[in-house]
Amino acid sequence: EVKLEQTGGGSVQAGESLRLSCQTSGLSFDEYPMGWFRQAYGKESEGVACTSWNGRTTYYLDSVKGRFTISRDNSRHAIYLQMDSLQPEDTAMYYCAAQSRSYGNKCLIPLTTDDFTYWGQGTQVTVST
Repeated sequence: EVKLEQTGGGSVQAGESLRLSCQTSGLSFDEYPMGWFRQAYGKESEGVACTSWNGRTTYYLDSVKGRFTISRDNSRHAIYLQMDSLQPEDTAMYYCAAQSRSYGNKCLIPLTTDDFTYWGQGTQVTVST
């Protein structure tokens, strides 16, 4: 059974930082590009960041470039999202996900939910002014 278990998140003030973690099990982790999505209340889901299988290639949503950093540790089968300089518009439910292996070992851009096979349970990030 494949599991993606998320930790981290919470409520912070604007300008502060948070780190999300996603621990996986049950899949050949280093064969999968991994990504983070978010969905704000009343809005569609958007792809925030993605990392290739070896972490050498990353992609970021324009609005988070320079503030968010995606990383992975293949030895621990985990990915992370370091979020700095958080803003109220970053408030959303965040999800980690594994991209379908049908697309190879690099991120398929643009990031769309249909291209991702396995999902974490989600974690809320709330940023207040």
